[in-house]
Formats: sequence, structure tokens, C-alpha cells
Amino acid sequence: MKALVIGSTGATGTELTKQLIEQEEFTEVHVFVRNVPTINHQKLNVHKVDFNEISSWSDQLKGDVLFLTMGTTLKTAGSKEAQYKVDVTYQYETAKAAANNNVPRLILISSIGANHNSIFFYPKIKGKLEEMVKKLNFKSICILRPPVLDRGEAMMRPTERKTIAFVKRLNKFGLLVSQKPMTTLLLANKMILLATKETIHKTISLEAKDIFSLKN
Repeated sequence: MKALVIGSTGATGTELTKQLIEQEEFTEVHVFVRNVPTINHQKLNVHKVDFNEISSWSDQLKGDVLFLTMGTTLKTAGSKEAQYKVDVTYQYETAKAAANNNVPRLILISSIGANHNSIFFYPKIKGKLEEMVKKLNFKSICILRPPVLDRGEAMMRPTERKTIAFVKRLNKFGLLVSQKPMTTLLLANKMILLATKETIHKTISLEAKDIFSLKN
């Protein structure tokens, strides 16, 4: 299989890329990035691209499955417009190009609470992207809405550490068990599982409990 990865330098994308390389099912792993990663492997094909000019490299989006793991924060992006461009525009335009190239399967990392009708900006744009990609001509679309992600102590922001610690404390008392933190290692593993499984539905959306319960 040939995998295409968008967002491969982020926490989830980095872990996903590492695991894809280790999987026998995948003979090629193509990552499309603004900055070349340090990882190197004979299976890995790195494409340095401009996400503002997707049409100039869209012909390279050919393979068996497209993984969309790109995302940013409002603080990092600097404005809602810039965050929308990263979280929605870049990912949608990439997915549209892949669908036009007959890539059969899309796996999208969305967010807990994603809802295009939300009054809050972040879940609203995540929900909007979900609705947009559902209309594309993929044979199979898997949308994952993971809980708060445990990216490892070294990569987490102070607010993320506090959130994870708080949720874990509640979990000990049987509260918010369905939203217990998920490691990026586990999330990447579940994404690969979905990519290699037979599917009977064109589109499936998986909440945190559904992702945790996926079996090999």
C-alpha cells in the first residue's frame, strides 16, 4: 500500500509516519511538508510543498490512503483566519485533489465536539471540514474525534499538561471515563488499523470510546 500523509511533522503525524514505515503492508510513505523532517527511511518519500499552491503538486497525491492530521492553535496561527486556512482550507483542498486522483480512502483526525453548527470557533471549523470532505468522491471516509491527546511530556504545552492531569484525576473517580486522554501512539495505531481494514460504510465517524474499542 502507498500512504499519503498531511501534517506529518505534528505530534500525531510524526507518530503515524514512524508506524507506517514499520508496517509491512505499506511499501511507500509519502509526506507533504513545509519543513523537511529529520526522519529518514528507504520507504519514506518527502515532498516539500507550498500549501498555498496545492494545484502545483496535486498530481503527486496518488496512492491508497490519505491521512489528514494537520492542525494548529489560535495562538500559534495568530488569527482565526490563519487557523481556518490550516485546519480547513489546506486539508480540504488536499483531500479534494486526492479524491480527483482516485485515492480510495481518507482518514481524517477531527476533534471531540466537532460540530459545524457550534457557536464556538474551533469545534465549528472542525465540524465544517467534516461536512466538506463527506461530499468528496472517496470510496471510504473515516473521521476520528479523539479525546485530549497525550503527546508525551516533552511535547505538551503547560495548559495541556494541566488538562490531562485534571481529566486523569476525574477518571480515577469514574468521571469522564469515555474522555480519558489518548496517546498519539495509540491514535496512530488505530488510524493504521482503519486504513488496512475492509469497510462496509462509505463514511464512519468515531468518537473517543469507539477509537479505544477498535480491535486488530
